Amino acid sequence: MASVLGTTALSLSDEQAMLMEVARSFVRDQVPIERVREHLESASGFDPAVWAEMVAMGWSGVALPEAVGGAEMGFGAVVPIIEALGFGVVGTPLMSTILAGQLLVDAGAGAVDDRLTAIASGSVATVAFLDGGDWGAPQRSVVVQANGSLSGCKHFVGDALEAAFFVVVCEYEGEPALALVDRSALAAEALTPNALIDLTKRSASIDFSGVKPEQLLTGATVAEGIERYRLYGALLCATEAVGTSHRCLTALVDYMTTRKQFGKLIGSYQALKHPTVDIYCGVEDARSFVYHAATLIDRAADPSDIEIACRMAKASATELIGYAGDRSVQFHGGFGFTWDCDSTLFIRRAQWTRQVFGDAGHHRKHLARLLLDPVINSG
Repeated sequence: MASVLGTTALSLSDEQAMLMEVARSFVRDQVPIERVREHLESASGFDPAVWAEMVAMGWSGVALPEAVGGAEMGFGAVVPIIEALGFGVVGTPLMSTILAGQLLVDAGAGAVDDRLTAIASGSVATVAFLDGGDWGAPQRSVVVQANGSLSGCKHFVGDALEAAFFVVVCEYEGEPALALVDRSALAAEALTPNALIDLTKRSASIDFSGVKPEQLLTGATVAEGIERYRLYGALLCATEAVGTSHRCLTALVDYMTTRKQFGKLIGSYQALKHPTVDIYCGVEDARSFVYHAATLIDRAADPSDIEIACRMAKASATELIGYAGDRSVQFHGGFGFTWDCDSTLFIRRAQWTRQVFGDAGHHRKHLARLLLDPVINSG
């Protein structure tokens, strides 16, 4: 328990503060909620011009090494950008692309520099991970056959329709491996779009059967990279949820200080004040968990401490956004259930956050093992 209790580090570097300010300004000026709504029912779910501007600002390569065209600012530099995009409820392939790039950095050992260069230049990449919906099941039902081709399907592959290439988690000779598959290697009928509750997100199921990967990454670093991918994905999902919860809080305060009922501002009623304060406290708590985890990652802290921090962040943010989205709908009354109210975006994002990279119960189950088992065994 000593190592856990000692990891209270939490910092916001000058670079992170600068990125946060730039990202917030970008969302405010370039991606207002009205612009987000314009693309909710489009094929991609986002404005290509917005993506191009994000790439021009270097966001797709912010954590990648300078040798491949990245900024090499560390994974913690991604957090303020994702938080700002979460505040705007902006849907782009940035999270999928950053996670794919980070997985290749962790597992590629310099063998994938061309792919990392493409990511830094704006090529959309994504990780094909889930074989099914059960997080307790092995995620390697896609297998490399004796002839070198793949066999099996992946489901809910984020931003699959926009991706230029895929990092496929698979099995090779009984061990985990990563297969790099170019979009051109897939037939159009191999991709089946999914219907998602969060209309700012896109995903698809993909049948990789018969496809020969351009490159196959194997070895101990692959297994370690996959585990980090799951934790980093949970952290970025939590970060996005913190941003969206903050936006929800801001919208609620604005509504409560302008909307009148029975001749009084509704913000004067205790029944609305207390939940709003709970959301405010939840945002600050969850944000602390997120930046604590980012600090540990950038400091290359003990892996178990990083795992604990990432899981705490996801568990906290998942419950926060669920509560905030629900209160937003209820506070707006009948209007809160309609398409025109932004509450529908918040509560849909909450449902997405709960499912992707594990819900609060999933992470608390692992936290019990990480935090309580050492105490029980030492007793």
